[in-house]
Amino acid sequence: MSSVLMVLSAARKWTQKDGTQRPTGFWAEEFADPHRILSAAGVDITLATPGARVPVADEMSLSEQANGGDTAKVAELRAYLAGAAGFLESPVRLEDVSPGDYDAVVIPGGHGPMQDLAVNEDVARVLEALLPDPTKVVTAICHGQAALLPAGASDGSWLFAGRRLTSFTDEEERQVGLADNAPWLLETRLRGAGAVYESGPAWGPYIAVDGNLVTGQNPASAGPAAEALLKELADRA
Repeated sequence: MSSVLMVLSAARKWTQKDGTQRPTGFWAEEFADPHRILSAAGVDITLATPGARVPVADEMSLSEQANGGDTAKVAELRAYLAGAAGFLESPVRLEDVSPGDYDAVVIPGGHGPMQDLAVNEDVARVLEALLPDPTKVVTAICHGQAALLPAGASDGSWLFAGRRLTSFTDEEERQVGLADNAPWLLETRLRGAGAVYESGPAWGPYIAVDGNLVTGQNPASAGPAAEALLKELADRA
């Protein structure tokens, strides 16, 4: 049985350019789809957050507006979160995680990671242990790629420089109306740090697989990213 570490943001607010605090958290679909797919495949999943703080779903991710007006989908997401409450309410401390205990790490998004995981030395420590090991897999979804930013390579460069990856795009951020007041934009930061950035059409599923690195562009990419993670784990078994 494979063992996967899921890292969720513990942030509840996202500090905006003008200093206001926007409510945030993890994106429901980006947690629910990978959790469902990995669990169904028999994967052992451990949840970790900074300080073992119980993560919260961004209420925007549970709105009809953010789900294409699909009331049934919203109801399914709320029901899934309710069913996974025991899991979500029992995270381990990210600070105490031993990366060698896991075959992979998966980092869902939501704007929460832009607040806390983007500057977290412990998620960096996990990534720095797993990515250089070809038997391990690193997966991040949407804004979860903010967690890649603090990770460094042994030569002092950015760990993900030169790697093919995707994330929530600047255009998607503009379309949801959050780009102008965001303190920084994820695509821009990843490109500037040295990623070989790629993406598909806004809001459509798109994943990039570069060796043992799997990234998904947006919420619609969460399920495909989890499936790709399973394939990479099987190939390395």
